[in-house]
Amino acid sequence: MSDKADPNPYTLRPADGPADGSTGDALRDVELELSKRWPENKLEPSLDRIEALMDILGQPQRSYPSIHITGTNGKTSTARMIEQLLNTFELRTGRYTSPHVETVTERITLDGAPITPERFVEVYRDIEPYVQMVDAQQPVPMSFFEVLTGMAYAAFADAPVDVAVVEVGMGGSWDATNVIDAAVAVLTPIGLDHTDKLGETTGEIAVEKSGIIKSGAVAVVAQQQLDAAEVVLRRAVEVDATVAREGMEFGVIRRELAIGGQLVTLRGLGGEEYEDVFIPLHGEHQAHNAALALAAVEAFFGVGGARGGQLDQDKIRQAFSGVSSPGRLEVVRRSPTIILDAAHNPHGARATVAAITESFGFTRLVGVIGTSGDKDVAGLLEAFEPVLAEVVISQNSTHRAMDVDALAALAVEIFGEDRVQVEPRLDDAIAAAVTLAEEEGDLGGAGVLVTGSVITVGEARLLLGRK
Repeated sequence: MSDKADPNPYTLRPADGPADGSTGDALRDVELELSKRWPENKLEPSLDRIEALMDILGQPQRSYPSIHITGTNGKTSTARMIEQLLNTFELRTGRYTSPHVETVTERITLDGAPITPERFVEVYRDIEPYVQMVDAQQPVPMSFFEVLTGMAYAAFADAPVDVAVVEVGMGGSWDATNVIDAAVAVLTPIGLDHTDKLGETTGEIAVEKSGIIKSGAVAVVAQQQLDAAEVVLRRAVEVDATVAREGMEFGVIRRELAIGGQLVTLRGLGGEEYEDVFIPLHGEHQAHNAALALAAVEAFFGVGGARGGQLDQDKIRQAFSGVSSPGRLEVVRRSPTIILDAAHNPHGARATVAAITESFGFTRLVGVIGTSGDKDVAGLLEAFEPVLAEVVISQNSTHRAMDVDALAALAVEIFGEDRVQVEPRLDDAIAAAVTLAEEEGDLGGAGVLVTGSVITVGEARLLLGRK
């Protein structure tokens, strides 16, 4: 906490790592150069640019096996679980996820740790001349996300890693990550998000997302809406892939609440049960993410099907007990409890609401909400309305943030004017929400939920000094 004389204790603090000096300056220079490219929410559906870069670099993405993950929600948590499982089995991993919570280096990790700022700059400078060559040859220059994807694949090859865990940025078929031929494709639940780019129904969106399923691969598939499930199964048949379906070939057998998380029993691909697995994350959706992650790792190791079998139970328990997922129902303060959650669409918000209702006994919960402008914001607010006594509307510092007045107008329609307060600065919003939460006098039952965007959550994490 800051000095008591400070009227607002939630003062922005610098991110971990070099804030000045040559490395910090070099990283900021690279981030500035990357920021001048097309942002990752702008899509020009083509693999031509990333394929051209991979050709020039000598196909680094083919020097290691991969596990590829798509879906609407749960991708990053599932990727982190898969990474933890593989690390426990003493494999060197590279993980590529997006967006980042606090710093861009988080997107490219080796053995669970973000690459250093020095290494991030080095990789960028190594491939920069080749990126410029591709830019010169293509009608559209490489985007921010495409360059980062190229950096990740090059860094993994150079490490070298035993396996890469790769999260799709948006969609699947035309996503820049889809130049890998992953032996295992993981599809988390498919909901409605990016409907202007991917389709207006879950079935239409599934067409794009199922494009990561490659010939002869194993597709590990979460429970889906019927139209999405039909599309995924049709794609698997077309490319002769094996399908493992949650609720059929694997799944969650039992779960119960535990201090700091939940205790689950999972059924793996071999039909065997993994009992008493502690997951230090809240929400039923995280249990299902764990089942997906376990099935993906089993498929990677060849467990299941005619072979049957099971992975070492003690190692599975060890791996899951060490899982973390920053910004996903993450408790960062007590008295009152402050929770950060990166829900940014109605599907994710409903999962968050269910988890909060199940795992926390709040008598008064106040929301701090800052969203991006390209989301179903009304649907997100409607999902949160039943559990939030009041909301403080704010915004993050990026160009994608929804205008605070426009967001407030939507919030008033859903919550009513008496339950909406506006604080454009996020630090002021958090301080105001804490005051509102404490008004009832029951400090033990008071809580604040900061949500609406991964970016908003990341900035709140910095404000709160979370390590």
